[in-house]
Amino acid sequence: MKLSFDYDKTVAMLDDAMRLDKSFDLVARNIKSASRNVRIYFVDGLIKDEILVKLISDLFAVGDDEVEGVNTAREFADRFIPYTETDVTDDVDELITFILSGAAGIIVEGCKEAIRADLRMYPARSVEEPENNRVLMGPHEGFVETLVFNTAMLRRRIRDTRLTIELFRLGKRTKLDTAVCFFEDKADRRTLRAVRDKLKKIDVNTLSMGHESLLECLVPRQPLNPFPKVRYTERPDSAAASVAEGSIVIFTDCSPAAMIIPTGFFDFMQDTNDFYFPPLIGTLLRWMRFAVFSLTLFMIPLWYLLILNPSYIPEWLSFILIDEPTEVPIIVQLLMVELTVDALKIASLNTPSSLSSSFSIIGTLVLGQFAVDAKWLVSEIVLYMAFVSIASFTQPSFEMGYAFKLSRLLIIILTAVFNLWGFIAGFAAVFFIIATTKTVSGRRYLYPLIPFDKKALGSLLVRKPISSQNN
Repeated sequence: MKLSFDYDKTVAMLDDAMRLDKSFDLVARNIKSASRNVRIYFVDGLIKDEILVKLISDLFAVGDDEVEGVNTAREFADRFIPYTETDVTDDVDELITFILSGAAGIIVEGCKEAIRADLRMYPARSVEEPENNRVLMGPHEGFVETLVFNTAMLRRRIRDTRLTIELFRLGKRTKLDTAVCFFEDKADRRTLRAVRDKLKKIDVNTLSMGHESLLECLVPRQPLNPFPKVRYTERPDSAAASVAEGSIVIFTDCSPAAMIIPTGFFDFMQDTNDFYFPPLIGTLLRWMRFAVFSLTLFMIPLWYLLILNPSYIPEWLSFILIDEPTEVPIIVQLLMVELTVDALKIASLNTPSSLSSSFSIIGTLVLGQFAVDAKWLVSEIVLYMAFVSIASFTQPSFEMGYAFKLSRLLIIILTAVFNLWGFIAGFAAVFFIIATTKTVSGRRYLYPLIPFDKKALGSLLVRKPISSQNN
């Protein structure tokens, strides 16, 4: 639908399309600029009032002789609207989308096109360090829910014209602003083409849940595969480093998290803290993280297998045997504790921040102690599960932690049913799922192990010094 030269017809069409009589926050203001009628559309609360007042004052000050010979919206904007970001359009849908995103739409009598003036002022919280990715050293700032602020923080760190930021609007109703950031000469062309094609083909009404809704449209449908296909970061330094390495970073408006593509299994073993310490310490932290996090998958199933088969236990490991067994089967105890740990996590999320820490500690101590005293649980299970729960936080990805948890449950259940063969089958199934998983770009999840890339694998396993060859 296009605008027309008939001012009254254009105003009636826009008023009807925007349903001004139904929504109190959609505002239209009529003013007279010299001999021309002007109508300004905007969303109350998303526009800077002082700039809007200044705009109206400037338009009131225009003289009759000044508008003589001005026949296009572009000429009118260039002469009488002294703001940096202005554009013109005759497309009704494009104009309405721009207005609903927080800008001002200006209709001028005698001009077919409308003027789009970017006077936006989004509600935004202060730039502060994200809760789930803190560092001991380095900048203590994080992304916020405003897209232009996030891209500005990225641009501040990479002052290179080859840093490209492309904008997409996704969702038939939400028209969510989505920014794709990459280095023109570093990003993989095939991956970039695949991401662009998938974004252009997204055909949904809303993406109201931001990056998670977008992720479900980008990745292949694998409902039984729990392993995350992308990494998230709320840190500008981490996003900038990923872009510099050739990754693609995707922002969505109204979300403080940046998606990093492509992402493989070994990428989750890295952490921002690795790069704020010397290479030797960074490498040590990385290997400790990998070892401790691996124990969250191996330790409980292996212990359960040995408990089922005491003959497998060497004498020097005899202390892992249960001294005071209870009437409740071990498999039931393990599943009960797994469920209880998740229940405590959910409860702590819904607890006011001033009480959440004490609630978690008290709840864990009280429930664990009373469960042992009441003969519901053996103390060994409480100890091992406490270690696993704490160890799962050694890497920052919440999604990867739950993927390991579901894998651990699968192995435990198969071991309970089929004993040793179930234990072997469980680990084989988990490895098969990881090995056959593909990233958003189509690359193998276990890259650079499968297919093998010695240089890339070395960079993931060892924190190398910064140099012209390694950034």
